[in-house]
Amino acid sequence: MTLLKKIIYYFYREGLKKDILRNKIPEHIGIILDGNRRYAKKCGLENIYKGHKKGADKLDEVLSWCLELNVKIVTVWAFSTDNFKRSTTEVNNLFKIIKCRLECYINSRFINDNEIKVSVIGKKNLLPKDLTAVIDKLEKKTQNYSNLKVYIAVGYGGRQEICDAIVNFISDNNPTGDNSLCLSDSVGDCDYLSNIITVENISKYLYLKDSPDPDLIIRTSGEVRLSGFLLWQSAYSEFYFCDAYWPEFREIDFLRAIRSYQSRHLRAGK
Repeated sequence: MTLLKKIIYYFYREGLKKDILRNKIPEHIGIILDGNRRYAKKCGLENIYKGHKKGADKLDEVLSWCLELNVKIVTVWAFSTDNFKRSTTEVNNLFKIIKCRLECYINSRFINDNEIKVSVIGKKNLLPKDLTAVIDKLEKKTQNYSNLKVYIAVGYGGRQEICDAIVNFISDNNPTGDNSLCLSDSVGDCDYLSNIITVENISKYLYLKDSPDPDLIIRTSGEVRLSGFLLWQSAYSEFYFCDAYWPEFREIDFLRAIRSYQSRHLRAGK
C-alpha cells in the first residue's frame, strides 16, 4: 500500500469509527471465519496450512477492534462438525493450529491484561485429548474475566447443538429417568414432556445459554449462508456478508458491518 493510500485509509477508517460510536454498538457479534483455503490458493501458498495459520493470526486483531468499540461478546466459528469430512492431514493441521493458538492464550498479555474470558463450545468429546486439555486449562485461567467474552466454536454444528440441548433437557426432566421416549407404555411421560418442552426451557440447555443471542453475524469470503452457525440463536440476528477472505478481513470491513447493522430497523419480530 502506498503512503497516499495509507493516509486515505486512515482517515476513512477514523471517520467510520467516529460515526459508528454515535450509535448503538452490537453487544454480541458472531463471526464465521471463512475463506482460509481460498486465500492460500489465491496467494499461491504451497500448503493450505499457511492459509489457516494466517486466519488464526487474524483473530487477535479482530478482538482488539471489538475491545476498542466495547463489544461485550464475540462468538467465532473455527471448526465445524462438517470439517471432520476433510482429509486427515488437513483436520490434524487445523487442530494443531487451534491448539497452538489456545495454548498461547493461557499466558498471553493480550488476553490477561484485557481480561478476556475464552470458552470453547461444540462437541468437545470429538476433539483430540491434548486439545481438550489445553481448552480446560485456558477456560479455568480466564473464567473470572468479564471485559470481553469470546466463544470459539470447535467441532460445532447448529443442528447438533439443538439435538444436544433437547437430549440433555429430556435427561434432566424425564420423570421415569428413561431416555427411550414415547413407547406404547409411556404415553403419560410423553404428555408430561410435551407440556414442558418450550423455547425458554430448551434455551437453557444451549451451548451459549449464559449469553444473549447475537445481534450481528458476519461471514467472510462472499458466501451468503449460515451453514448451521448458531441456528437457534440467530432468529433475529442481522447478517452481513463480506467478500474478503478471512485472513484479508480489514478493520474497515468490520466497521462497515457494524454501520450496516446500525442502519437497519431492529424489530426482533415486533
